[in-house]
Amino acid sequence: MKELQYPIAPPLLAWFQNVRRSLPFREDPTPYHVWVSEIMLQQTRMAAVLPYYERFMNVLPDVRSLAECDPDRLNKLWEGLGYYSRVRNLQKAAQIVCRDYGGELPRTYEELLKLPGIGAYTAGAIASISMGIPVPAVDGNVLRVFSRLYNDEGDILQPETKERCTGRVRQQMPPDAAGDFNQALMELGAMVCTPRSPDCVRCPLQDLCTGREARGDAVEALPVKAPKKARTAVTVTVLLIRSPGGWLVTRRPEKGLLAGLWQPLTAEKLCTEEEMLEMAGKLGVSARITAPLPAAKHIFTHVEWSLCGWMAETDTVPVLSEGAAWMDDPADYSIPSAFAAYRDMMI
Repeated sequence: MKELQYPIAPPLLAWFQNVRRSLPFREDPTPYHVWVSEIMLQQTRMAAVLPYYERFMNVLPDVRSLAECDPDRLNKLWEGLGYYSRVRNLQKAAQIVCRDYGGELPRTYEELLKLPGIGAYTAGAIASISMGIPVPAVDGNVLRVFSRLYNDEGDILQPETKERCTGRVRQQMPPDAAGDFNQALMELGAMVCTPRSPDCVRCPLQDLCTGREARGDAVEALPVKAPKKARTAVTVTVLLIRSPGGWLVTRRPEKGLLAGLWQPLTAEKLCTEEEMLEMAGKLGVSARITAPLPAAKHIFTHVEWSLCGWMAETDTVPVLSEGAAWMDDPADYSIPSAFAAYRDMMI
């Protein structure tokens, strides 16, 4: 690896001013807007996020409305984005901001880092874009750009590689344009210096890129990243029970996968019809099987679900204990996309 001879900021910022996408949180970069957008964009594509962001802001336009939102309504607004721990931490942080900071996000990088769900990248994005504080915001796009710029073969999953990259970003960052610099790096990684088939001809840094100089078209081999561990395979059995009062749904535990969300009657193991009907019986529901459900799959980051089960009916509407309900209006309940294959049947 060799250090760059010239600063990257001038050509990068000039390029960014010409090609920057017009995004709602970019045109009105308040701390709240940047914060919500960055949380939504974690592990989610921009095109998917934009309609969610617009709807979210229409309903929850400020920190206080987020802090006070009913959790089920909040989950419904988030439904389809996945990774629901993000929105739970978003609300926890909003409640702390209202309690300790008068409803305004703290104005320092260090204080932002103390809030639930805000790590170094998100704190750096808020602080630099909304407040002009010269701190790096290093995400996967920036790690990829700098791995190629410096021909750095370090594993980007290792802390020392990320620390080295963060130091280089800080070294290259113009103090009076930190927000634009960070956004330009993110834009470059998203639009030009892509994981596969990077468009080096359009890159404003092509003449400075030591990875391109050393490797040519093989520069896409960077960054180096250790292979992921194999996902754990789990069989999930589902019983969709319909009554005159709606569909039976149960709330998942408050901790763990899909915490606190609603789901059909579910067992995270392979069960027989009799075992699933027995589960329903423990809730006071006597049901009869009417048809098998189609097999389905859902992939989480570390777990892969194989779903199967049955449709069932009951002629009664027994009173259910807390943590179970008859879903008569799907708009009131957030059924996660893990059950997408069956969710449409419950409408």
